[in-house]
Amino acid sequence: MEFRIERSALTEAVSWAARVLPVRSPVPVLGGLLLDTGAGAGGGNEAGHGNGRLRISGLDYEASARIDVEAEVSRPGKVLVMGRRLLDICKVLPDGPVECAVEGSRFTVSGDGARFGLSVLPLDDYPALPPLPQVRGAVDAELFAAAVADVAVAAGRDDTLPALTGIRLGLDGDTMTLAATDRYRFAVRTVPWKATAPGESADVLVSARRLTEIARSLGRSGLVSVALDAGSAGFEHAGMRTTVRLLEGRLPRHEKLFAMEDPAVAVLDRARLTEAVKRVSVVADGDSPVQMTFSRTDAAVTLRAGYEDDVASQRLPAALEGAEELTVAFNPGYLADALAAFTGPSLRLQLLGAGQRALITDGPPTSGAGPDRAGPGTHRHLLMSVRPQLV
Repeated sequence: MEFRIERSALTEAVSWAARVLPVRSPVPVLGGLLLDTGAGAGGGNEAGHGNGRLRISGLDYEASARIDVEAEVSRPGKVLVMGRRLLDICKVLPDGPVECAVEGSRFTVSGDGARFGLSVLPLDDYPALPPLPQVRGAVDAELFAAAVADVAVAAGRDDTLPALTGIRLGLDGDTMTLAATDRYRFAVRTVPWKATAPGESADVLVSARRLTEIARSLGRSGLVSVALDAGSAGFEHAGMRTTVRLLEGRLPRHEKLFAMEDPAVAVLDRARLTEAVKRVSVVADGDSPVQMTFSRTDAAVTLRAGYEDDVASQRLPAALEGAEELTVAFNPGYLADALAAFTGPSLRLQLLGAGQRALITDGPPTSGAGPDRAGPGTHRHLLMSVRPQLV
């Protein structure tokens, strides 16, 4: 094997494929990246990419990644090398063209006078890359990345409850629904998508950490192909292909939780509320909540945090309907996460009272304003209000 490629292109490709490599593995070859410049790459499961292309693949038992990039191939072949070591080398190489070749039992990387050698891992011990599942349709890359980021903040972090560490990926007709919950908050986002066949539907659970990495890495333009089968999900975009094993279990259905009967409704400026929460949270130690007292008469909300002599407060304009006065309180971190996921000029809070559910959605559209990235009604974030404490 021998090829020539720009250092920046090699670094980006190696970095993308190395995301799936395990930090530690009892199987040494799973720490490797497979570099292939020969026809028939991909284990013979599909047509090869031929000369002029470098394919880099990596996998562990949960996920796989494969990327194709342009390269000047003078001698086709395959080589398996330690992925993270190769990435470290790519990061310190001088800018410009890089020459790569297999010389006996060593893979060499050189450019602008710098030269590195890497030991070669046994190809025969490397597992075959899993095939891409059946493609179900495609979604806009930018919308998909934004939607995943919006709901991922609500996913659980406790690995003893694996289902709660996932994001629900639901497909129904021309709508994709993403949802996540850790039992204390519940985020849901819907985006349009193009199904490959009428009536296409699915309901699966994908690791929030893995899906976040995938969505961030796939780019911000074009369409992402979404593929699903009984055990895995796959995503493909602009020469990049990745698969991830599905989680077992299901998330609670959100429809009943999000149905609010006769709530009080408050409308606030999003940017000012976000800044106020950050400001008063400075004195909110530990689990100390941020308290919000709404007044219909004053058309205002007062935010308070802290206790005894260490306190903070701020008053903001707020329209309230359905109650004359209402006090709720939230975990400051959960509230800040929820607010950060919205981008519109205003927010609509449906409130049932202290210790009960609160639903945050985009506020009414501003006259003359362009559409935000979510669109009205497509992003909803449910928080549990806690009991306010005296301040």
